[in-house]
Amino acid sequence: MKRTWLLGFGFFSISITWALYNAFIPFFLENYVQSIAVVGFLMTIDNYFALFLQPWIGNRSDRTRTRYGRRIPYLLVGMPLAAIFTAIIPFHTGLFTLLLFMILMNLSMSLYRSPTIALMPDITPENRRTKANGIINFMGGVGSIIAFGVGSMMYDLHRSAPFIAAGIVTLICLLVVSRSIKEERDGVNSEETRIPRISLKSQFDRTTLFLLAAIFFWFVSYQGVETLFTLYGKNYLGLSEKASAFSLTFFSVAFVLFAIPSGLLGKRFGKRKMIITGICGLFVVFTLVIFVKDLLMLRVVLLIGGMFWACININSYPFIISTGKEESIGTRTGLYYLVSSLAAISSPPLLGQMIDNFGYSILFYCASASLLVALACMLMVRQGNESSDAMGG
Repeated sequence: MKRTWLLGFGFFSISITWALYNAFIPFFLENYVQSIAVVGFLMTIDNYFALFLQPWIGNRSDRTRTRYGRRIPYLLVGMPLAAIFTAIIPFHTGLFTLLLFMILMNLSMSLYRSPTIALMPDITPENRRTKANGIINFMGGVGSIIAFGVGSMMYDLHRSAPFIAAGIVTLICLLVVSRSIKEERDGVNSEETRIPRISLKSQFDRTTLFLLAAIFFWFVSYQGVETLFTLYGKNYLGLSEKASAFSLTFFSVAFVLFAIPSGLLGKRFGKRKMIITGICGLFVVFTLVIFVKDLLMLRVVLLIGGMFWACININSYPFIISTGKEESIGTRTGLYYLVSSLAAISSPPLLGQMIDNFGYSILFYCASASLLVALACMLMVRQGNESSDAMGG
């Protein structure tokens, strides 16, 4: 598991960058546009590029063969570019340059996000993947805590400080991953030399379709809340920008603490059962937030919500991988991020428009309803090929 912890630095860099992006970019956009729906749309315009790139790059990485491996070359190109564009975002001079830097940053991240995540199943046997996913998400959760906690304090000092720090962290993480992970040595199927051609169409069986639908709807809920929560806290609850961003730390802390246990529970009881438990629990949490006005209670509820989000998030990626074949890992990773990108595109502007029409109180009503749809889809998903996990093998 040592290699899994080292690989976690790749996910750490992704998470810290995304957390800063979602927490502070809305404040930049708010200086130029008044409509929350427009803010939500502008927060997702970059995902239109990711929508097409990530499935294609995931598919390409399945068939890539270089002396650096299948996935690492994409990290070597994407991570330095992402570091640069993340660091310069706060130095925009207007709406045009802000959007330009945002798009370039996200295009760069699209180059390496799917290959980074696909490295985990590449170097991990199937019966250990839920635990391994718990470890790399633990690392990602630590990144989110740093972004929301330390990042909010750095933002108070100067708005550029957390973004520059994130760029530096990304470069350090690239060095750690590229030096510690050798795909030819560490891959569980490293002896395989045939390069298969994977058809995207062949991946869409009944189980996969319902699972992708469930993933879409729970990410609609999560992405909408994550993107608009800081504005919700500031404009509806009357919190400061710092307090709004810091409140998300409690969600992330619980996610981190429960990431590895969630993976172990998924291995013991099955990934599908843990995902359904997480959806039900997060629905209750988001429903409770509707009635919470006290800051302390809000943070307690968010703390509980982070635990249920771990049940969903830690088990969902290994589950969609387990429903396919080993040679399609990169392709199915791309599909996973295709669906999450679709949710990221549709959720913030849709929920932003609902806020424009009905006020901020509507945010968690919509998020809760989306989780109910995700639950309905998940109940249509068959158990999948995870017998070894459920048996603890």
